[in-house]
Amino acid sequence: MDLSPSGLSLPSPSRRSVLRGVGGAALLAGAGIPLLSACGSSGSSSSDSKTVSLGSNSSDAVPKKAFAEIYAAFTKKTGIKVDVNTKDHNTFQEQINSYLQGTPDDVFTWFAGYRMQFFAAKNLASPIDDVWQTIGGNFPDAMKQLSKGEDGKYYFVPLYTYPWALFYRKSVFQQHGYEIPTTWDQLVALCKQMKKDGLVPIAFGDKDAWPAMGTFDQINFRLNGYDFHKSLMAGKESWTDPKVKAVFDHWSELLPYHQDGFMGRTWQDAAQTLVSKKAGMYLLGTFVAQQFTNKADADDLDFFAFPEMNSAFGQDTVEAPTDGFMVSKAPKNKAGATKLMEYLGTPEAEQIYLKADSSVVAASSKADTSSYTPLQKKAYTMISGAKSLTQFMDRDSRPDFTSTVMQPGLQKFLQNPKGIDNLLTSIERQKKQIFASS
Repeated sequence: MDLSPSGLSLPSPSRRSVLRGVGGAALLAGAGIPLLSACGSSGSSSSDSKTVSLGSNSSDAVPKKAFAEIYAAFTKKTGIKVDVNTKDHNTFQEQINSYLQGTPDDVFTWFAGYRMQFFAAKNLASPIDDVWQTIGGNFPDAMKQLSKGEDGKYYFVPLYTYPWALFYRKSVFQQHGYEIPTTWDQLVALCKQMKKDGLVPIAFGDKDAWPAMGTFDQINFRLNGYDFHKSLMAGKESWTDPKVKAVFDHWSELLPYHQDGFMGRTWQDAAQTLVSKKAGMYLLGTFVAQQFTNKADADDLDFFAFPEMNSAFGQDTVEAPTDGFMVSKAPKNKAGATKLMEYLGTPEAEQIYLKADSSVVAASSKADTSSYTPLQKKAYTMISGAKSLTQFMDRDSRPDFTSTVMQPGLQKFLQNPKGIDNLLTSIERQKKQIFASS
């Protein structure tokens, strides 16, 4: 079950809703009825030069309030009102394709990476190079790269992000004298030692089918590099390539050290084994910290980057899903939308958001980090120091491919690693069919 910001149990588990709106696993074109509609279609005057309409997927209480404060600050500064059209997070994702092809709001919340590029390539979003002339100095190069379409133009303003890494309890490592592994061989050796010491080396739950994608990503870009990983996710490489087979061969080496029974365990349940010191490590995003509700436990939580596997690539890639904003194809108030996007790209806007949500970090390299927790500071350093940033498999690739092919495919591998050759042949066949479609 998910935990809402208020701590209530909610159905439909996903790491994104737990992270208060970071990401989503629904299909881009998953719905035939355009339930989403622009604010302007419901009677508001989005064509008014003093009003910008904004479609938002931030339906949970914490981000909704944080965004409202950002928009209020923008209105106070410019006199331009932001007319917000908030929809349930998953509904927004499911209906986004129909929404953008209809009469969308001037600005809308979305995700960096392939999902942004997908709509840019279909001319369902406006390029915002003029905005980036104003805000470019606020962001590191990796964030700039994430915000561009395949045509090299800017389409996205990032607001916040968070890294994936290997989490552990400092006291457990101190108790057993463990050292942080920086190479693959050291990681495998540490897993063996943890097993001898009676620990579950790697906590793991894949009931919801998405966590395993994070493990694939880490091994692939560590072994084969950022460029190959991005190209593979974009459907431009073959899944039967020996480089891909090598990813699964390495993963097979780690599987004996993964927590048993993972198919029936959510990520939250797996996190509890790290909380209770029954597991030594856990590969996940920083949202794992939300399971550490006791301050002493939270203070004991730390993380390290996935170890180097190929000296040509080192640890220069970080998986850091990033959320922000885009402008629709034909905004009614283009001038107002431009001003809003420029404001959303300021450290001021980011700091307003971060006051309300400590599970994420600023995308800007100029945001004030003085109020960050130690975990946030470390996350910020990891992301800002990365040469390249990835977004997570279901953001870096077509969502229909990741949900219908990769999620069940990775679960088949986890349950039968020896059947990998047939599985990769099947994945490649399905990939060709899906990427050939519009």
